[in-house]
Amino acid sequence: MIKKTIPFMAIRNLAFAVTVVLTLIGIGELIVKGLNFGLDFTGGTLIELQYERPADLERIKAELGQAGYTDAVVQSFGASTDVLVRLASDDPQLGSKVAEALHKLDPDVAFELKRVEFVGPQVGEELRDQGGLAMLLALGGILVYLAFRFQWKFGVGAVASLFHDTVITLGVLALFEIPFDLTVLAAVLAMIGYSLNDTIIIYDRIRENFRVLRKASLIENIDISITQTLLRTMATSFSTALALIALLLFGGDTLANFALTLLVGVVVGTYSSVYIGATVLVWLKLTSEDLIPPAVNEEVDGRP
Repeated sequence: MIKKTIPFMAIRNLAFAVTVVLTLIGIGELIVKGLNFGLDFTGGTLIELQYERPADLERIKAELGQAGYTDAVVQSFGASTDVLVRLASDDPQLGSKVAEALHKLDPDVAFELKRVEFVGPQVGEELRDQGGLAMLLALGGILVYLAFRFQWKFGVGAVASLFHDTVITLGVLALFEIPFDLTVLAAVLAMIGYSLNDTIIIYDRIRENFRVLRKASLIENIDISITQTLLRTMATSFSTALALIALLLFGGDTLANFALTLLVGVVVGTYSSVYIGATVLVWLKLTSEDLIPPAVNEEVDGRP
């Protein structure tokens, strides 16, 4: 347990300036470059290949690159012998062309073309709209939940923190042109849940300390509360980051973008729980009176 209180709020203005700069950069990247939507959202062709032996995904991807299909996404599908190839094309003969190209480059490897499916851009656009709606509903639900569980000022702080996390994470995806598919969308939604949990832990301690530290100011309360939860926060973030780094290094192309997105989210989420979620409470001037439940006016029976 940390015995000395760390003055986190002493640099809250500097941290806010950094937050504004990073958020503006993230918004700028989203406006200038935009997200690199994957085939799940833009449409394309899906090709399933079944190999006689466990497939080497990296080798297949390299061979497709030699054949001119540089944008191909190669993934395992169920068993190690089943492979999915995704390409941004509506050519009805694409499956046969891909199979022929792979046979020419590596005739000793036997496989069978199982199916070829085309996902139209209309379906992709519908998925994109539903994904955006899911994120907005998640943020709105969080605001309502925290307003009922804590107080509306806590809800504003949590949503501001989650907005920052989402913008920064999406900005990193746009900057490095990482394909945004359903897997990455799942990582973004998981990041929102992770960041919210981190923020709630700190909010719970702040609320408890209002009853314990009656003479402490709001800033002192926040510094003490964050210090008390710091070891728990760092342990959770560090262990999660280790698991994500392992997925990033050894999980292959299928999980790499998921792991990278969630890793960025864990870093910015830990930061925002302290310097956005807690700082907003200072700006809104949270007091112990805000946490007192409103009195219920009972009707007095004046009959004799």
